[in-house]
Order: sequence, then structure tokens, then C-alpha cells
Amino acid sequence: MTRDLSCFKAYDIRGQVPRDIDTDLACALGRAVVELLPASSVVLGRDARLSGPELHDALAQGLLEAGATVSSLGVCGTEEIYHAAAQHGFDAGIMITGSHNPADENGFKLVRGGAIPISGDSGLRELRQRVGMLLAGEMPVAAPSGRAVEQVSFRQEYTRWLLDYSGIRNLSGKGQPFRIVADAGNGCAGLVLRELLPHLPCEVICLNMEPDGHFPLGVPNPLLPERREATARAVREHKADLGLAWDGDFDRCFFYDHEGNFIEGYYLVGLLASEILRACPGGRVVHDTRVYWNTRQMVAEAGGVAVMGKTGHAFMKERMRAENAVYGGEMSAHHYFRDFAYCDSGMLPWLLMLACLARNEATLAELVHDRMAAWPCSGELNRRVADAPTLMQKIRDRYAPDALHEDRIDGINLEFANWRFNLRMSNTEPLLRLNVESRGDRALLEDKTAELLALLDADGAEQA
Repeated sequence: MTRDLSCFKAYDIRGQVPRDIDTDLACALGRAVVELLPASSVVLGRDARLSGPELHDALAQGLLEAGATVSSLGVCGTEEIYHAAAQHGFDAGIMITGSHNPADENGFKLVRGGAIPISGDSGLRELRQRVGMLLAGEMPVAAPSGRAVEQVSFRQEYTRWLLDYSGIRNLSGKGQPFRIVADAGNGCAGLVLRELLPHLPCEVICLNMEPDGHFPLGVPNPLLPERREATARAVREHKADLGLAWDGDFDRCFFYDHEGNFIEGYYLVGLLASEILRACPGGRVVHDTRVYWNTRQMVAEAGGVAVMGKTGHAFMKERMRAENAVYGGEMSAHHYFRDFAYCDSGMLPWLLMLACLARNEATLAELVHDRMAAWPCSGELNRRVADAPTLMQKIRDRYAPDALHEDRIDGINLEFANWRFNLRMSNTEPLLRLNVESRGDRALLEDKTAELLALLDADGAEQA
């Protein structure tokens, strides 16, 4: 039988274990990476998921059989793989992670040397084809290499870089020290937080720091409203100035203001762009297509140039490299930095935000209040549908005749005088994703959001 390889997505590999991803696939992927990139040295890491160790060992076996030397960071964050691939001369880096997905899922994020991403347009399709051939027995079986995996760590080096780049140590003495609630969610963020804590000029109340693949409080995914309240409550109880939470592999950071309100990632993109542009006047900033009016205004006010890019970490990084952009941001809380090999980090954003808050002598709530009023947004709303392309076309045909502007960079983007929306298929899940924003008119936003959702639901869409 031909193996189902639908776990290969647009810019990574992910699926249920063992239905979609198993040790045979992991071993074949290892061989394919060495043979196709080609890669003679590879660095590996994994998140806290219970399936991680066996997938790690099978992946390493395939890499070794194909002749590569293999170094492992063990349990780590995705950005630690990026750092290792960018700074230590590896030909490839592979992170085994299910990120924010359910606990019985896992996957692989792959980069070349220099932390250059591998997506469907830059090698992932070829890897899928080679993995299929290997699993079907169409390629010779590799002989054992006799090599072993080397255990390595660059965490202290990486945390020093975070401290130096963010300038966080220079905040000492600027007003009252911040009090922060940091909720690692039993993912991997606690590993780097522990290294940072002794050097931070602020008080940090740490929650759920131990990586635990059982996820006793639920998989860390602060985009789910039901996963937010525990962090928000802790912010209020501790009278903190700021709340932070991360997903499982901590390549995304989520913010709460001093009252425990969750701040949509959209509004952080403009703030971080302004912060980066202070040191890089005239720089280019890449943003995704979902909601962007606020970002474009803030980038222009900071003297930068806004560039729209396709959603997804591999696509954003590729566009940033093409534009030599200083920063890139997505409303999903992915933030990318040119000085970090154009990669996303879940640690740099909050360190930079502290500097921003200190310099402005303002709370996060104060910094985003006027922006949220000027550019209200729906947040991302997800629906499971049976026939996404047909439904998208139906919505497009309904609204396009009245639109002032349309583009298809990433899904359907239709812009009107006082509102706009993006409707796109997820690159990683069987979902349609809807985002709506308006020009300072929350009633209009709510009306149009309800109108669009009613059309989706009338065609049998199910809330996700």
C-alpha cells in the first residue's frame, strides 16, 4: 500500500501519532534530509511530548544511517534549533514538535544551514516524495553507520544573546521594577526562563515551569479562550504589570495587560515594529494578510516601510530575506527578527516589550488602548468545513462586486471603505480561518463578522 503522507503540510510536517507520524516515517525522513539537502551534520531537538523520545531516536537513526553526524539539544524550544543552525555551522536543523496541537500529535520543523526554512516551495515536496519511496521499499536499505548521537547544549550562549540584543539589563533603575507573571504551560519555555531569571531587573512569578508531556492543565495554546483564564487570574492575584504565556515549543509569546486582559497579537506587531525601527530607521517590516491596517499605520509613523507577506513561518522568513526586512510579525503571535537569522522567537518579544514599556513609562493597556479603538478586529475565528475551496469562492462572489480592493496573496482579501476581511484555509489544520477589521467602528465590525459567520455556518461549517 502507498503510505498516506498528508502529514506533510505547506511549511512543516505534523499529524497524529502513530496514525500519521511514526518511527518508520521519522527514520525515512532522516535519510531523506541527508540525501536531498544534502546534509552531513544535523542538529536535533524535541519538545516535551510523550512521543518525542521515540521519534527523536528514529529520526537520528535515519540520519546516522545516511552518513550524517548528529548532535542533539534534547528537550528544547524551536528557536534553540534556529540558533544552533544559524551559529554553529550545521547543515540542517530539525525540531520535533507538535507546538500547540493536541497531545497525541507531533511533527517536524526543518531548516537548512543558516536557519533557512524548508517549505513546500523550497524542498519539502521533494522530501515528501523521497520519504514515500523509502517507506515503499523503493530505495536500498542503508547500512548501520556505527556512529552515535552527540549531546550538546548552547542554551547559556543563547540566553546571553537574548539579554544582549534586547538590552533588558539596562532597565535597572528606570522607575519601579516590573512584576511579571510568566506561565510556561508545562511546555518548554521554562527551560530558557530559568537561565534568564537571574539577569532580569524585574520580579517574575513563574507558573507551570516543568516540561510535562502529559500537559496536566491542557496543551499550552493561549489562542484558545479557555486556556487564558488561569494566567489572567494569576496576573490579577499578584497585581502584576504584565502577563506572559507561551505555546509548547515557545516560538510564540502571548501578552496580558495588568488587568489580566488578553491582548490580541495583532496589536503587538505594530508596537514591536516601532521598537525595532527606532534602531533601524527606514527599515522594511513584513506583516501577514489577515489584519494589517494598524500595523501599516504604525510602521509608517515610525519611518518604516510595510510589506505584506503570506501567512506561515517559512513564507514569512523567505519574504523577509527577499526584502532584507528588519522585523516581521503575524497576528498569530509569531515575531521574526533579521538579527536572529530572520527567525521567530517567543523570548525576544517580551524582552523588547519591557524596554518599550519602560521607555514610554506606560502600561501595555495604555499603549494599545487607542490602537484597539482605532482598528478593532475580530480575532481569528475558525470553522471546520467539508469543501473549503467551494465555500471560499461562494463568499468571494458574494462580496467582491462591492470591494474597493481584492488580492489573493493568501486566501481571499477584500477591502471596503470602512472594513475588510481575510478568509483563508489553514496550512496546518482542516479549517477555514476568518479575520475581520474595521476603521474605528466596532458596531460595523461586529455586524460584518456575524454576517460572514452566518454564511459559513449556513453551509454546514462547525465551530473549531
